Amino acid sequence: MKKPDLSPLAARWPSSLVAREKVGDFTGGIISPKTIANLDATGEGPKGRITVGRKVAYPVNLLIAWLESRAKLAA
Repeated sequence: MKKPDLSPLAARWPSSLVAREKVGDFTGGIISPKTIANLDATGEGPKGRITVGRKVAYPVNLLIAWLESRAKLAA
């Protein structure tokens, strides 16, 4: 099964991190902050998340790799 290349998302993002609350903006609404929080709680979220106090962020490259691992191209 062919996977999509989501690397262009990184070029449009102004930072090397994506705050969990901005995941929806980063993905164009494909994944909501609540969904990714739930996936994090079950161990299915992106690896390498960073926490500062109660805030959570994801390195752009790891978030994109995680999205690509979950995505598939429609026939």
